[in-house]
Formats: sequence, C-alpha cells, structure tokens
Amino acid sequence: MSSTDIKARRFAEIKVGDEIPPLGIDITTRLIVSTAIATRDYQNVHHDKEGAQALGSPDIFMNILTTNGLVGRYITDWAGAESFLRSVKIKLGVPNYPGDHMELRGRVTALREEGGGGLVDIEVAGKNGLGFHVTGTVTVALP
Repeated sequence: MSSTDIKARRFAEIKVGDEIPPLGIDITTRLIVSTAIATRDYQNVHHDKEGAQALGSPDIFMNILTTNGLVGRYITDWAGAESFLRSVKIKLGVPNYPGDHMELRGRVTALREEGGGGLVDIEVAGKNGLGFHVTGTVTVALP
C-alpha cells in the first residue's frame, strides 16, 4: 500500500464485517535487526544468529515491539491520517524469521459512536509460512 492509496476513512462509511485490504510484509534480516535496534531491544535473539541458535531458535526473529508497530501501521494506513489508535491488544504466535513473508488481514467487528465520529474495533491477524504470527484486536477512532 502506498501513500497515494491511503484514503481518509470516515466513521459513517464503515460497516461491521468490512474487510481491510491485506498488507504483505517481507520479513528480512534487515527489518528484524533495524527495528530491534530502533526499539532498543538488544536481546541477541533479534540480531545474532549464533546467539539465537544457542538458545534453540533456527535464526533471529522479530520482536513484539516491531510486530505491534506493523499492526498499528496496517490499521492507520487503512484508516487515514485523521485516525487515532485507541487500543492495540495483540498476542504473538509463531516467530517471524528472515526469508518469510507475513500477510496482515483485518475485519471490522464493532462500531461505537463517539463525539461526531466513532470507534471501530478491528480483528487483526498476521500469518506467515509457519502459521499465525500475531492475532488481536485494534480499536481506532475515526472522525
């Protein structure tokens, strides 16, 4: 999804059951390492393959802060610049390893009016080649 694809959403346009277009993310070593550094997560399992292997992992893997950020990006890219994340509740499943691809998908599950706009609850899931990496619910405020 590029910035030219982003359309500001209005609460009145949204319906329960609406599907959010999927977002594919290539999981690269660079993505895992750079986002671990950016989130100040210096655990060796996020940047040192030998260190991760010594702990029983086949390779380095993505940290939860990166996953949380990608979920937030997915929702705000869909919702537009006037949106505001109210709540992000996620649960990690299988790891995101380098060389895999994760696809995020979402579906509107509830709507609540609030101050001229409203809150939208969205069920989110991100799946890679091993299964579900992340599942959860995001609440976003829309005008």
